Amino acid sequence: MIARLAAAALAAGLALLTTGTGHAATLSAGHVDVIDVDWTGTALTLDLRDGTASPAVDRDPSAVTLNAVSASKSTVPSGSAYSFLGAPGSTFWVLPQSSVSGILWPGFDTSGVPGGVLLNNSVTVRLVSVTGPADLSVYTTGFGGAVTVWFDSGNGLPDNRTLAVNSHAHANWAFEAAGTYTAVFEVTATKAAGGAVTTGEQSYTFTVQP
Repeated sequence: MIARLAAAALAAGLALLTTGTGHAATLSAGHVDVIDVDWTGTALTLDLRDGTASPAVDRDPSAVTLNAVSASKSTVPSGSAYSFLGAPGSTFWVLPQSSVSGILWPGFDTSGVPGGVLLNNSVTVRLVSVTGPADLSVYTTGFGGAVTVWFDSGNGLPDNRTLAVNSHAHANWAFEAAGTYTAVFEVTATKAAGGAVTTGEQSYTFTVQP
């Protein structure tokens, strides 16, 4: 009996060491819809769609650690369009808009919200707060090098971004220092028939490796 209890305790300890936290999963590579919005028929929900699992599975964001590996380290490009990331040539870490092998590929997904349910067929994604060693920003790069900042904790929060329902998108998630960040998101909308709906706030944990 004692041997069985010791073995169980050792297994539990190893499970925690595997993730590095008390979270149920640590994700370091592959496709993950960090912001996954669904409609239940009466309410909006916000979770994390783990595409690294087979089949893909919805997870509680608070039970997941999203890990930016060392290979995600980059340097701030020259040009005023990137000034929100810091001085040109300075170090930052980015989970990229386009898929890169060995690095987490975070997305935004509203395909679980059908058309006609919400006013203007849209939702508002709100970055409520960020805690961590430095700033976090989310931005896209387009044709011709155009940069569009969706969220930036460096110039004050909350920040809002409108997304169409039944859609899927990717953006760059940038971190200006190594360490652990907690980002709080909320998604809101107005029903087509009237009345506000909200997912409530959800917390996401990111670890950024040196």
